[in-house]
Amino acid sequence: MVNKLKDLLSPYYTKQLDTSTQTVYDLFTWHTIDVNIKDYKTGASIIHMENLEFPTHFSSNACDIIASKYFRKNGLPEAPYHETSFKQVVHRMVNFWVIAALDEGLIDETERQTVYNELAYMMLSQMWAPNSPQWFNTGLQSSYGITGPSQGHFYYDTTLRKVVEAEDAYSRTQGSACFIVSVEDSLLGPKSLTDQLTTETRLFKYGSGVGSNWSSIRGKGEKLSGGGMSSGLMSFLKVFDRNAGAIKSGGTTRRAAKMNILNIDHPEIEDFVNWKAYEEDKVEALGKMGYDTHFDGEAYETVSGQNANNSVRISDAFMKLIHDEEASYPLIGRLEGNVLGTVSPKALYEKMSYGAWRCGDPGVQFDDTINAWHTCPAGEDGKAFAPYNRINASNPCSEYMFLDDTACNLASINITQFYNVETNTFDLEGYMHCIKMVQIVLEATIHHGQFPTPEIARRSHLFRTTGLGLTNLGALFMLMGLPYDSEEARQVGASLMSLLTGYSYYVSSLFAKEIGAFECFEANKSYMLKVLYNHAKASAPTTFSKAFKGLNYSPLTINHELLNTLGLKELGECLTKTWKMTLTSGENYGFRNAQVSVLAPTGTIAFAMDCATTSSEPFFSHVVYKKLVGGSSMEIVNPLIPTVLKKLGYTEEEITAITDYILRKEDKGDYRVLLDGKIEGAPYLKEEHYAIFDTANKCGSGERYIPPMGHVKMMAALTPHVSGAISKTVNLPNTATVADVAAIYEASWQLGVKAIALYRDGCKVCQPLTTTLQEEEASTRLENLSYQELLAYAKSKVSVPQVPLRVKPTGIRNAHVHEAEIGGLKLYITVSFYEDGRLGEVYVSAGRQGSLVKGLLDSISTTVSEMLQYGVPARDIASMYRGQKYEPSGFVYGHPYIKMADSISDLISKIIDSELGDFTYCQVKPEASFIKTLHDSKPSIPQQKTLISPKNLKSPSSQEAATLLYGETCPTCKSSRLIKNGTCKVCMECGTTTGCS
Repeated sequence: MVNKLKDLLSPYYTKQLDTSTQTVYDLFTWHTIDVNIKDYKTGASIIHMENLEFPTHFSSNACDIIASKYFRKNGLPEAPYHETSFKQVVHRMVNFWVIAALDEGLIDETERQTVYNELAYMMLSQMWAPNSPQWFNTGLQSSYGITGPSQGHFYYDTTLRKVVEAEDAYSRTQGSACFIVSVEDSLLGPKSLTDQLTTETRLFKYGSGVGSNWSSIRGKGEKLSGGGMSSGLMSFLKVFDRNAGAIKSGGTTRRAAKMNILNIDHPEIEDFVNWKAYEEDKVEALGKMGYDTHFDGEAYETVSGQNANNSVRISDAFMKLIHDEEASYPLIGRLEGNVLGTVSPKALYEKMSYGAWRCGDPGVQFDDTINAWHTCPAGEDGKAFAPYNRINASNPCSEYMFLDDTACNLASINITQFYNVETNTFDLEGYMHCIKMVQIVLEATIHHGQFPTPEIARRSHLFRTTGLGLTNLGALFMLMGLPYDSEEARQVGASLMSLLTGYSYYVSSLFAKEIGAFECFEANKSYMLKVLYNHAKASAPTTFSKAFKGLNYSPLTINHELLNTLGLKELGECLTKTWKMTLTSGENYGFRNAQVSVLAPTGTIAFAMDCATTSSEPFFSHVVYKKLVGGSSMEIVNPLIPTVLKKLGYTEEEITAITDYILRKEDKGDYRVLLDGKIEGAPYLKEEHYAIFDTANKCGSGERYIPPMGHVKMMAALTPHVSGAISKTVNLPNTATVADVAAIYEASWQLGVKAIALYRDGCKVCQPLTTTLQEEEASTRLENLSYQELLAYAKSKVSVPQVPLRVKPTGIRNAHVHEAEIGGLKLYITVSFYEDGRLGEVYVSAGRQGSLVKGLLDSISTTVSEMLQYGVPARDIASMYRGQKYEPSGFVYGHPYIKMADSISDLISKIIDSELGDFTYCQVKPEASFIKTLHDSKPSIPQQKTLISPKNLKSPSSQEAATLLYGETCPTCKSSRLIKNGTCKVCMECGTTTGCS
């Protein structure tokens, strides 16, 4: 066992670097590219940067995301006053971390260059990446002299031994993504409701997220000290929701990642549980009245609760009663602790399950399980499990769970970089080297960090939590030829995560030996060693033979015999050895960090590392869209599939046949549609290999997908090996029932999962079903409203309600014909006008019509035309049809302005808009003078001289097939291509995430 940190700091990846003539950047080949990120709806350029320098092995998508999200855009001392090279980005961060580690005493001058080179090399090799706030904020002062006035941040001065206010904005860094902030039941003053607004705003501004448990706030009707009654928790949650919505609406680093948590015994728990489901019902009702139900439309703008994740904190006692018809559970007053009422656990659990089924919220957090793995229940005052010393909350994505008023800075390792697919081996030495080096980064970030409140600054110093995790696990399993939903995959994932946690704690003990354990270690030593023993026991159950300590359930453990059969005996042996070292070293020296690991969603940073999957998620699709230099893209098969097929013994001819099958298009009678990755029935592919290629949801017309319990079992296998928790979504098909949701939540509790969230396909009004429509269903899913309801709505718009008046255009009338082709179907949309220029009729026909398409087009034509003739404003009709998703969809050929449409209905909405002079939703804009002329006099639309080829348009990303949130728009690029990523969302076009990592 190595007893000194210094002995671990020798070069590994840069051994051959000649530092007299080279820098670490010379070990890579570089080239320059242009980055141009456009607004998906308007086509306007959001980010345009030229001659940017990147390593040649970075994909175009990674370059776009890094440049648009993480390059500093202004304030540099020399022209062009913004970062132009990835070298600059890496240097400003790595240099800051090395300076901080030197100042803290983690390393000395003899180790400085080695640590710099190794960290930079691994970032340039896409082996690891820190969380987004590091990219935004770290090193701006030390590298460029950027300071700016203090933004009200604080840090712990180790010389003065007290918290002080930061001198400026960037000499220190807000490098933490995850914050847990306590809030007290008062209107004014420190930790009050109004103080919370300021704290959240400061965190959102710098790209971080915040989670809070609101259970301290009095319920509606409880007495106030000054007389009168409390307006209740829900009234304040709606205020905070509006604040988050306003903050996230602009800025490069601004986000509004937010988690609301409420204990199961709060007096307003039923209102909290029902909140978002009720709001979703309102949106549906508004949609039927004609309001825009896109996520950024009028309907969602009107309702509350859309800017945060909600979770219920549940006790074991409650869970034991959910099947008892006669049981009751007390609701406790916040002021006096008296029982204000009771609730049926069975009924409340059903409401929670219904809410999650209806709209994805609330998620659940299992309080007793979470606190059973708590390393510091004695807090700083030695009062074990006192209210303020319990784990009461999590960050917005539910992976960081620790004491109130603490923060965690995260980083993730791209695990596929350490796996050799040809030899089926892991570079364990390289993997552990990466773990060690990144833990130096995370610890140094605490030392030179700054925080939004004095209390968070103080407690972050006292406990020093870090959050290292893995990403690309789904890709690893496929490369290994293991089905995601298999015991083998779960054992591999658990072993790698356990090694990360165990070795991180070992390195933390060496930090403690050099510069001291975290200040509250002694008060928590016995609890922390108990938790670490449980980690070790779960990792090597026969080596650590004593029973689990303090757990009321049996965690899943690692099966070393199974690892041996997979040819991973070395991994198992390394795991056992590491945990032995960790427990011994921790007993002797303590630990520098109270927590060391999480499994974060890794949205944007996963794209920066060119990961094929995020965090512990599986693949979402087998058809990917490769972005090319210049912004064009091409449709290809997931590049891992040929590699895996070769590993499984298929010939080149067989591999080509299988991949061609995945990319095939099928004749639907009237149009051709890409089946989007269906793999069942592929020639030569053996059925016993199907499971290896299963994805989160069905691919195209395929039937296979990972069942929901496959996700739960993966979380249960990984949880005993993570200090914090796991941000992950359980994907459910639209056909899932409320009972299915209830069963998943209960199974998660039984298996020891700390927190879980789920998402049912199509559960939100803004998200129609993502699975491919069947031919016979196409005409019935065009709109939430039936034909009769549409006509009723149209008639309700007539000025004389008792006698609906329909005015048809008559005689010879002016008309425009729009010609367009979508999905192989040639369409002619004729728009005719009344004499006063108002739209009076829309008729749609196809070049080659079958009975299905003819009926569909006739239905659309009749409905739209009758609404126009009953006086429904054309703009309202366009809004009603906008964004509907069904086949055929995709690239639009032959139209001068419209280049993409989600369906025929969406195409018609764009054409109606253009006839009104509104080209907002068209990809190509005519000149302003033409728009004015069109609006005034309705001339024929001229042919555009230069058409944009569909190959130059952005295409969907590889992961959209599973949980794409159609209708919810990216706040940055306005794309509708958001996917669920853990409990948060990430844009597949530009990498924007609603989370905090």
